[in-house]
Amino acid sequence: MTSIQERTDLLNKIGLDAQNKASLGAVLGTGNIGQATEGPDGRLHATVRINPDELTWDPSIVVMPHEGDLELELINDDRNTHCALLPSNGDRKFIWLVNHSRGRATLNLDGPGYYWFSSPTGNDEGRGLTGAIVVLGDAPPEARLDRPPQPRP
Repeated sequence: MTSIQERTDLLNKIGLDAQNKASLGAVLGTGNIGQATEGPDGRLHATVRINPDELTWDPSIVVMPHEGDLELELINDDRNTHCALLPSNGDRKFIWLVNHSRGRATLNLDGPGYYWFSSPTGNDEGRGLTGAIVVLGDAPPEARLDRPPQPRP
């Protein structure tokens, strides 16, 4: 768990607290922030869970330091059934999470930005079961607009 001050400090360190940094800003106002860790194989790893009776992903923001493959473990500790609709290049991934279960998804996110994930079962999204995966970095040269350099913060 992160305290409010730790959350604020981490948002500032990563660049999620201001416009034109990592672009997310403070869109997701609740929940914890987690950072994906890189394994020896170069693949990033992270875990998110649904805690009992909270109806939020924990962490609700997963930060990837760069683009690539993310091995995401999802744990449903809740007494209700949920699911996960996850972003990935090529096609979205869907995992059904019955109560007290876990699942794994391998996602490929090959560009910087933020990618939303949620549980579209019932009204889970409307009640707060949404999250984001933030991929840090800048657009590759071939994807940039042909225009004069812009001021950067």
